[in-house]
Amino acid sequence: MSRTTPDSAHRRKRPGYPAAAAVFAVGMAGTTLPTPLYGLYREHLGFSELMVTVVFAVYALGVIATLLLAGNVSDEAGRRPVLLAALGFSAASALCFLFEGGLPALLAGRLLSGFAAGLLSGAATVTVMELAPPGRAARAGLAATAANMGGLGCGPLLSGLLAEYAPWPLRLPFVVHLALIAVAAVLTWFLPETVASARVRGVRLRPQGLAVPPTIRGVFATSALAAFAGFSLLGLFTAVAPAFVAETLDVHNLALTGLVVFSVFLASTAGQALMGRVGERRALPGGCFVLVGGLLLVGASLLFTSLPLLVAGALCGGLGQGLAFRGAVTAISAAAPAEHRAATVSAFFVIAYLGISLPVVGVGALTLGIGLRNAGLTFAGCVLALALGVGLYLARRPPAPR
Repeated sequence: MSRTTPDSAHRRKRPGYPAAAAVFAVGMAGTTLPTPLYGLYREHLGFSELMVTVVFAVYALGVIATLLLAGNVSDEAGRRPVLLAALGFSAASALCFLFEGGLPALLAGRLLSGFAAGLLSGAATVTVMELAPPGRAARAGLAATAANMGGLGCGPLLSGLLAEYAPWPLRLPFVVHLALIAVAAVLTWFLPETVASARVRGVRLRPQGLAVPPTIRGVFATSALAAFAGFSLLGLFTAVAPAFVAETLDVHNLALTGLVVFSVFLASTAGQALMGRVGERRALPGGCFVLVGGLLLVGASLLFTSLPLLVAGALCGGLGQGLAFRGAVTAISAAAPAEHRAATVSAFFVIAYLGISLPVVGVGALTLGIGLRNAGLTFAGCVLALALGVGLYLARRPPAPR
């Protein structure tokens, strides 16, 4: 088995966990970079809102496939090679959008972006944690969380600003991101390798499947359902919110659209950071109830065509998602036997990423029959019912503290 190396003197000469967090953020920003641009692609290529959600969902399929096939590959190949491979997929995705030649190129770009996110979600998180010096594990954990959600939020903000106030709205965001990837690749090259017996050659991709020990299926089910509901909200904001803002609220500023999407990820980061104060037992049910409040505000914003209500829904819902998500990960990690912990967490992330894709495609399909506004209200009602049910169950049976 591979193991990490504590070569402290060597690490002091190389970048530490903040550099690894920066690499993580750059890679994740690419996965949401196209979000404010979907309306422009619709006009340019002439496809429906359903196809927008399908293009978005292809990303989640790439993430899930990577988690199932290569979720633990960095344990064998080492962290740096996997991070470089993820940045390579991210660069290839940016090139697909940069030289966009129609719908197939967009689908290919989103699939490659999913591969990048699937590799980064495991390898980058572990790298940030392993590079933390003694006594700074908690700070490194927060850095990994902020890099993940902060990167996802900065993608739409960057592309929205560039598309609204700079030339070449469908080109410049990806040129800028390619430049950031180049910087991230240089940082990655100089990061210390934390896997002592890393071997790139001979690594085989093996389907891992979804393995959940029978003894923790109750904890897993409630935690995974909470994550499904929270990630559904994130999927709504990253795939359909631009259309809501433009068509339902009649706001056509792409920078403002990017800011709305950024706000939900910013709030998610804050929610995850709050778990220490809220406590492990209350984080998961409490996060579900805050998520319910956010979904009520999102529904109200569509009923009353109010942008401030939509922003409030993003902030409240994101806060609840972040709190519930970290509570769910903590509950599963505490309950799972050590020998099955990695497989159980991987299964959890698969369910979460199904939440970010399937309901959003459902919204896109509903728009063809009942319109965007009614589809959004239907989505909010269904996810609200799920989050409320899980929250009420967990309020009576909270997860045991670690």
